[in-house]
Amino acid sequence: MGIAAFLPILALAQPGEPVPPPPPDNWEEILNAPEVGADEQLIDGRRRPGYEAPLPEAVTQDNKGAVRAPPPEAFPVDQVPIPDRWRLIESLGVVKERWFDPYNQNTLKGDRPINREKVKWLPIKGDDWFFVANAVSDTVVEPRTFPIPVGVQTTERPGSIDVFGKDASYVLSQTFIGGFALIKGSTAFKPPDIEYRLTLAYNINHVKVPERRVLFVEPSRPSRRTDHFLGVQELFVDYHLANTSDRYDFRSIRVGIQPFQSDFRGFLFNDQQLGIRLFGNRDNNRFQFNLAAFWRLEKDTNSGLNSVVQTPRRDWLFLANLYRQDFLIPGLTSQITAVYNMNREAGRIEVDDNGFPVRPALLGDLRGRDYDVVYLGYNADGRIGRINLTASAYGALGEDRNSFFTSEPAQIRAFFAAAEASIDKDWMRFRLSGLYASGDGDPYDNRETGFDAIFENPVFAGADTSYWIRQTIPFAGGGRAIGVNGRNGILNSLRSSKEQGQSNSNNPGTMLLGAGADFDVLPELRISANANHLWFENTATLQALRNEGSIPKAIGWDLSTAAIWRPKATQNIVFRLSGATLLPGAGFRDLFTNSERNRNYYSVLGNLILSY
Repeated sequence: MGIAAFLPILALAQPGEPVPPPPPDNWEEILNAPEVGADEQLIDGRRRPGYEAPLPEAVTQDNKGAVRAPPPEAFPVDQVPIPDRWRLIESLGVVKERWFDPYNQNTLKGDRPINREKVKWLPIKGDDWFFVANAVSDTVVEPRTFPIPVGVQTTERPGSIDVFGKDASYVLSQTFIGGFALIKGSTAFKPPDIEYRLTLAYNINHVKVPERRVLFVEPSRPSRRTDHFLGVQELFVDYHLANTSDRYDFRSIRVGIQPFQSDFRGFLFNDQQLGIRLFGNRDNNRFQFNLAAFWRLEKDTNSGLNSVVQTPRRDWLFLANLYRQDFLIPGLTSQITAVYNMNREAGRIEVDDNGFPVRPALLGDLRGRDYDVVYLGYNADGRIGRINLTASAYGALGEDRNSFFTSEPAQIRAFFAAAEASIDKDWMRFRLSGLYASGDGDPYDNRETGFDAIFENPVFAGADTSYWIRQTIPFAGGGRAIGVNGRNGILNSLRSSKEQGQSNSNNPGTMLLGAGADFDVLPELRISANANHLWFENTATLQALRNEGSIPKAIGWDLSTAAIWRPKATQNIVFRLSGATLLPGAGFRDLFTNSERNRNYYSVLGNLILSY
């Protein structure tokens, strides 16, 4: 085909119009090009039917020690296989591992498996073992005031003639927590095959009060105390028994000292105790269950940590609960629970580290007690539309073998209910709280109707920012070494100690109504405020112990505010400063009259937590 073939094209050009360019030199190659070239020129997203693009070149790698990757043919052409997810970031040069860096990839935080060549002394096999270390520093500075009775035999001020003396005191407490876990199995989508965990806590505390016989039973001892203790808070083996579905529903068993919380907010039992626990889930995690038995360890008096050097208490818990998501309505998780508390400590006398008897409590006939109590409960947590809701209800049924008022057996019939609702508005959350724990209306009959928990640690109505939850109020004049309530507890239980005492159903009960709000002013800063009003549910027990004809129910107003600052917007550095005050009501002033009858009590809490 010659140049003459193009003459008609030139003839079509009109005067003044550009002449088309001459044909390219390689016009014969273009005409004779294979058909695949045409497909390669098609618009993106379109191709000729039946045409398949060739596979890319095979990916090769040389990464010693890496898990062998699947061949490229096993993936779509727009994806590239990698040897394993643990080495990816460092292979790309994005992050270089540093042992002291908790934010980025770190073998000490379980981000990649253990290199067995570096720890040949560890008796492990396989390439899926992980090591997780953690360290926490918890610092507390706490000035406070509460009613402090003047010592009977002696006092810091010999001229004092009132029942109650000065009330200002302070606490300094430093706790170091260190632990590690050795875990087998990739836990991104399934439970570990086996886990070994150990956590130790070392506490140093210093307390100063203005009166004697508050910190020590001996009147000759000073009104200040420095103490320290090492506790074992976790020591368990967790073994994966089986997967029960392709979604990794599972059954596992855990044996040893382990944390357990019986309900969403810690109203009944929230502790770390020696036990055995079978747990798991079903139906794509819609059901979760626990079957557990605990043998309660003795606690150190001043730190509250577990003491493994003392004989465990003759106090056992047997527990079963079942969780169901989206029940009774979507968005709400419901839980039913049954707990049996069997106590057989009537024949043993326990004196705490400061010399005060804690079992039996120095109330009534001063005799030891055995009891059996079954707690049946329903708990809910979730949301109803825009309303966040947490609710709990418990009934306590059982028998006290020796009521300290009558020295006879008594039936236990008590009730508890609590609920907290909140609503979110942008960066604000507003809360309403209510709690009812029944009190004993007649301490001299054969029924005990005051509700008491096993070991409460409630996250409710301001938690330990609240004055009433944070402070222990001594029941002076009605019992020796007895508190109206317990530290980090909300119930008015008249126990010798929350940590070492026995549950007591001869108590005045508790009622609370409160409101609060949280304000996320900045991503790093939250401001919270709470206002709670508290009452005794029934003061008959207080009247009998105080030999008074009548005692009003009103405890007073508990007002608190707190600021929580996280400078890195993570939980690794958390600073909290809170203040609370108790404006005494008629019942509190009746029990704890001082020289300034309308004196308000306060609590300030400075807390710094550093975590690795």
